[in-house]
Amino acid sequence: MSQRILISVDQLSRPQPGGIASYVHGLLRGLDEAMVDDVRVIGARAAIARSGHEGVAVSSLAQRCWGQFALGVPRDADIVHATSMMGPFGRARQVQSATLHDVLWRDEPSATTARGIRFHEARLQYLLAHENIRLITVSPLLPERLIEMGVNPARIYRSRMGVDNAGVTPATTTDVTALLAANGVIGPFTLHVGTREPRKNTARLVEAHQRALRAHADLGPLVFVGPDGWGAAPTGDAVVLGLQSRELVLGLLRDATLVAYVPRAEGFGLPPVEALQAGTRVVASTTCPSVAGNHEVVTVDPLDIDSIADGLTQALSLSTDEAARAARRASVADLTWRNCANDHLRAWS
Repeated sequence: MSQRILISVDQLSRPQPGGIASYVHGLLRGLDEAMVDDVRVIGARAAIARSGHEGVAVSSLAQRCWGQFALGVPRDADIVHATSMMGPFGRARQVQSATLHDVLWRDEPSATTARGIRFHEARLQYLLAHENIRLITVSPLLPERLIEMGVNPARIYRSRMGVDNAGVTPATTTDVTALLAANGVIGPFTLHVGTREPRKNTARLVEAHQRALRAHADLGPLVFVGPDGWGAAPTGDAVVLGLQSRELVLGLLRDATLVAYVPRAEGFGLPPVEALQAGTRVVASTTCPSVAGNHEVVTVDPLDIDSIADGLTQALSLSTDEAARAARRASVADLTWRNCANDHLRAWS
């Protein structure tokens, strides 16, 4: 008999879901590709609808209680997986797991509210105290930190993330060029993808790009794509395209001169690996777990404007021939949602 798997989708309710929502969608797709046929979701009705799976609808009040009670969790679920620290954390007889994405509220307390810090810290302490909950990490840098907090290594399961975009066709170069031209960008451009918020370090990136551009005009203007986040994030003279369709984002990643992603702190960081999958040159900060140890990436100190400017110049000198683009794609070839699902299945076995 197959096991009944219940997965939380609370992040799909957020107006700007971000990377965790990409993970939720990807994990569900990966489980479908792995032919796991008894998967249900739990969350708000709108989130369930966005997931594309059958589910158990619960109120926002019930979700707020998930740190203490498994409200709404069906008794016939064999595995209960919390995709975020919201929960739920199941019942005693069920296999329980939770994905820990980061500890950014500790690394960048100014990037969230006092209420957010209290919530995440309380949930972390709950997870640390409950030995029966299996902890899944998608950041290659997080397990060591959890062990330093006293977590038994046997509780920690590493999972890959995915960057494949099955079913999404990137916009054509013609469409990308038209979008850029409508916003005053003609020719080469440097791209940043992601929510604009303080920890994404936009002010330093803008200044570093201005310095590098003075010596290297072929960097082109700096273009920001993505929604506004929490807190002020100066963009200077950069071109801000705002939120765009997935098709256009993939087209921009493919056609950019290079992609720059230099946050002060990061949980994982999908944009750099998505750029590598497109074969594009990448500059990323040393704080970005998704490309830690990837030799196809130019890494920089996010707190040093000169380091970022030098990184942009160095990346510009890298080859763009097909062999170089293929090497970049190969460096992230194992980051698929099917592999992500397989890693979770091993954690649940």
